[in-house]
Amino acid sequence: MTATVDPPVRDVPADRPKTKPARPARPLLVAGAASLTAGIVHAAAIGAHHDHPQAAQWFAIVAMFQLAWGVAAIVWPSRRLAIFGIGLNVALVIGWAVAKTKGIPFISGLDVPEGVQFADALCAALAFYAAMETTTYALHPRRVPARPKLANFSAGLLIALAFPGMVEAGNHVHAHTSVVIVNGKATQTTAAAPVVKFDPTKPLDFGGVAGVTPEEQARAENLVADTLIRLPQWSDSAVAEAHGFHTIGDGATGDEHLINWSYINDDKILDPDFPEALVYNTRSGKRVLEAAMFMLKPGSTLDTVPDIGGALTQWHIHDNLCFTNDPVAPRVAGLTTSGGKCTPPLVNLEPVPMIHVWIINNPCGPFAALEGVGAGQVKPGETRNCDAAHGSGL
Repeated sequence: MTATVDPPVRDVPADRPKTKPARPARPLLVAGAASLTAGIVHAAAIGAHHDHPQAAQWFAIVAMFQLAWGVAAIVWPSRRLAIFGIGLNVALVIGWAVAKTKGIPFISGLDVPEGVQFADALCAALAFYAAMETTTYALHPRRVPARPKLANFSAGLLIALAFPGMVEAGNHVHAHTSVVIVNGKATQTTAAAPVVKFDPTKPLDFGGVAGVTPEEQARAENLVADTLIRLPQWSDSAVAEAHGFHTIGDGATGDEHLINWSYINDDKILDPDFPEALVYNTRSGKRVLEAAMFMLKPGSTLDTVPDIGGALTQWHIHDNLCFTNDPVAPRVAGLTTSGGKCTPPLVNLEPVPMIHVWIINNPCGPFAALEGVGAGQVKPGETRNCDAAHGSGL
């Protein structure tokens, strides 16, 4: 008889924990989260670009690709998907850099470079990070997160960034383009809002001129607003003449100047209650007040003029006019010779800097000098400005 030996029975402790099934690794989890957040922010930016449908369409396309790739990267990570993600995110980073520095000419609304803002900087950073993560995975497709809890926390943090990104995307300040002639050159300028034509009956907004600071814009707007309110006290030229204003005899040009010579020597400047000169439109046969011409004291030069509105405001002088030798009310009676002299008894008065402030629409804006003979001379090296962006367009 053959004896049968049963295998030894091993005792298994009753309290031994059961092994949990391993969770599948998600090597593109953080990259996918970054893409999802960027896509959400881009979707929120669509409404901020409603005034440029083409730009809004591109934002919608970008958002769709980022959201779709983000979901796929989290759920179905693969080397092929990572390679596609590299191309997508690198292209987005390059597109962002071009838009901010040069503009994208074939997309209306993104064709003008504008300053970096939080929402677009966030999207660019997320795309860059996603590109780096996907590149790492593409080179090492079997790599799994060494610290899955850290990866989960990072992904959650990136998704949380969608909230401030969406808020800022909705508040995005979009650039608009206008053309301003500065120093004789047509310059494309960028404004934070559509450039507003100067209309004395509406709120003033002189934004849109390159290089003009908010302080300079505010000073320019305040000067025009003050002049609009207070200069009309001189609308009746008879009242002006009663207060010491005298014509310089240029009414035949269509723009007649009445100057109060005593005001030129006082300490008040840019004061509509004490304007050195008043400009009346005489084309209808009557004097219609159209501008003040503020003048500085004798001894002032174009190098010492006060900065009112930067590139918005340009002072000029008249150094080629010959006046009658009248100590009370000199009149323009000719121009200087080629040598810069006046033929006696005419005299060449000391030229002082002056600037117009218009209370009616003007083709070259609210601070334009006159055209033609009455234009005067600007500082050497400059060309007379024409702020067509704020002009009436007449």
